[in-house]
Amino acid sequence: MNSGAPMRPLAIVSGGSRGLGFETARGLAARGYDLAMIAKDPARLNSAREELIAEYSPTQSGLSITTHAADLENQEATRKAAEEITASLPTPQVLVLAHGVMSEKMSKTLRTTDAEWNRVMAINLDSVFTLVNVIAPAMADARNGRLVVYSACLGRMSGPGNAGGLAPYRISKAGVNALVRNLAHETGLGARGFYVDAICPNHSRTDMGGPDAPRSAEEGAETAIWLATADISERGTDQVTGLLWEDRKIVPF
Repeated sequence: MNSGAPMRPLAIVSGGSRGLGFETARGLAARGYDLAMIAKDPARLNSAREELIAEYSPTQSGLSITTHAADLENQEATRKAAEEITASLPTPQVLVLAHGVMSEKMSKTLRTTDAEWNRVMAINLDSVFTLVNVIAPAMADARNGRLVVYSACLGRMSGPGNAGGLAPYRISKAGVNALVRNLAHETGLGARGFYVDAICPNHSRTDMGGPDAPRSAEEGAETAIWLATADISERGTDQVTGLLWEDRKIVPF
């Protein structure tokens, strides 16, 4: 039955059960979005959902949050989960890919293993491609979509600290940056209403970043939420998309 109430916009967030992904989902829920949350652990996903429902359902009538467990290291499982989401839910206005893993500390190019290389690439880059490949076409066709991918300043090709060690991680994030830039150009650099960006969240207190990181997960997620929801005119640049952002400012790839 149609109650006549306006349809709430949908945001899909990967890595949504914890850390930066959870804080991104939380910020989007606070701004009136329904959520579809993707992560590996069903129990943690359900716990995250219950926390957000408890926080926001008293003030947001009709809030819907669905959870979708998928091992994002497995490309086939990732594609299946994405296809199930697109078949069962409306076209999202926002897709934020916040999942990721760090590589082993000693994983330099000449010392890493096939297994470590493949693990990091599968999660940090291959699954990003797969989720975008399945979910984003409808967003681009709708001419009303924001795609934000968590990258890292360690994946930059310029600027300080852009080389040496953590090879699978750095190279996977450089690949994410290239994917974002290329897709933005393929889809008209925002002229068709579809915006594609990468962010560097900086060193945040998450399972990956550790308890001694200088900023909170909420602070690390702030720019992603801004890119996903703010008026495009607020970006303050002639090229408004296909960029890498840090603290609401463009940094060179």
